[in-house]
Amino acid sequence: MIKIYYPHYAFKIKEEEPGKELIFDELRKQWVSLTSEEWVRQNFIRYLIDIKKYPPSYIAIERKMKLSEMTKRFDILVFDEGARPWMMVECKGMEIDLDKAVLWQALHYNIAIPVKYLVITNGLQCCAYEKGTLDFDEVPVLPAYGEPK
Repeated sequence: MIKIYYPHYAFKIKEEEPGKELIFDELRKQWVSLTSEEWVRQNFIRYLIDIKKYPPSYIAIERKMKLSEMTKRFDILVFDEGARPWMMVECKGMEIDLDKAVLWQALHYNIAIPVKYLVITNGLQCCAYEKGTLDFDEVPVLPAYGEPK
């Protein structure tokens, strides 16, 4: 398990109607519904950019991908300097346990978009895996941007 220290960030939040909040996604340049999962996604993105120094232009959020006959959406995909998929992050709401089903979902997405690193997080917990020769191995820390890959 990786301990994540999220940076303080002044998110833009507004109430669209009573009980429905929106958060401004700086990368997508749009207001999105503020769910528990979105809160985790936005904070993890800030962690990647502010702490790990990943360039914002190398991060894609919630884009469609084809998985067999189904269309799915990944949460966060980070590209390397050659514009190749490098790290995929699956975000869950804080109330969701990071169990085998969550890991299986990330591994399944890796079939459609192969990456070197898979990350699963619910904001409170974070696990990361690096692609080895035959399998993914758990890693104790996420690499900072520019570290040897």
